[in-house]
Amino acid sequence: MNTPRIGPHQLSSNILLAPMAGLTDQPFRNLCRQFGAGMATSEMTTADTAMWRSRKSQHRLVLDNENGLKVIQIAGSDPQQISEAAKAIEGLGADIIDINMGCPAKKVCKKLAGSALLQDEQLVKQILEAAVSAVSIPVTLKIRTGWDLAHRNGPEIAAMAESIGIAALAVHGRTRSCMFKADVEYDTIAEIKQRIDIPVFANGDIKTPQQAAVVLEKTGADGVMIGRGALGQPWLFTAINSWLNKKLLPNPPSIIEQRDIILNHLKALHELYGSNTGVRVARKHLSWYCQHIEGAAEFKYSFVRLNSAEDQLQITFDFFDRCQSTEAAADLAASRHGELGSWYQARKSSPTRKQSRRRLENRARQNSPKFS
Repeated sequence: MNTPRIGPHQLSSNILLAPMAGLTDQPFRNLCRQFGAGMATSEMTTADTAMWRSRKSQHRLVLDNENGLKVIQIAGSDPQQISEAAKAIEGLGADIIDINMGCPAKKVCKKLAGSALLQDEQLVKQILEAAVSAVSIPVTLKIRTGWDLAHRNGPEIAAMAESIGIAALAVHGRTRSCMFKADVEYDTIAEIKQRIDIPVFANGDIKTPQQAAVVLEKTGADGVMIGRGALGQPWLFTAINSWLNKKLLPNPPSIIEQRDIILNHLKALHELYGSNTGVRVARKHLSWYCQHIEGAAEFKYSFVRLNSAEDQLQITFDFFDRCQSTEAAADLAASRHGELGSWYQARKSSPTRKQSRRRLENRARQNSPKFS
């Protein structure tokens, strides 16, 4: 499959990671690229450079050790601030700058930033012109289909953006008023794609390889941008790429592979943020992983109450070690008992087995050696 080009950058895949505040920090971006994301954009950063002295902004502007294209997203409503921020970000070594006009959050829209800008096309024009003229690297844009259903001006914004020099466009297929609840407007994304020649990436409710294929077919988009669907399962990018290119669905990571992925992710969070903040951020990411792990409710309950990075690593190692032992024992029993095999497989997820696993977890937390 041919992959899109953004300015001088040929993407390795047309499956991108969407910027998500509080989630797409450098450890998660690197992880998603490791599993095949063609591009991964930073969390939204304010265009007010006076605010960059905060620890939160400094973490969002970290570009060292990035394992792919360095893309930073900024948000603001002042063209002069946008221009200054774009220049500063180029100076930090970014490859691409993304402008946020899609965030529906109240605190962002109250400042007339994010998707609130879609109400003022003249201001949109001024902001995009300020960004594009300030830097030599590509500037991209993320929008929604409009402010509300009565003002669905995404196609007009897209055409304006292309004429100004925006290099690529990501479209979340809902209006701001719809937030994340209404059906995704594939027809509006298709209309946008028909009106412009720059790469268009469709975004919104893409959580499986099959959904990605359907969205590409319905919209004619050059690629898709995955947001919440990747949380807790960054290997989704591998699955989507495999399905689109080969019509094959790879096996998900094994229990031990998931353990190693999560442990490495936790370590990267602790290293980036430090032990105190890193522990808090890790709770959020671990909670997403647990949504995709059978029998993880008690593990999650215990994990989010820990205040030590070492304890977080230890309990994670212990949990997956027990999962592997339980799974291996059940599979061996199934292979030895013929027709009883299905009973053993069902028993793996029975309430009794889950209660036993919880007792083992509590005992292990008290007696296990320190993680090293």
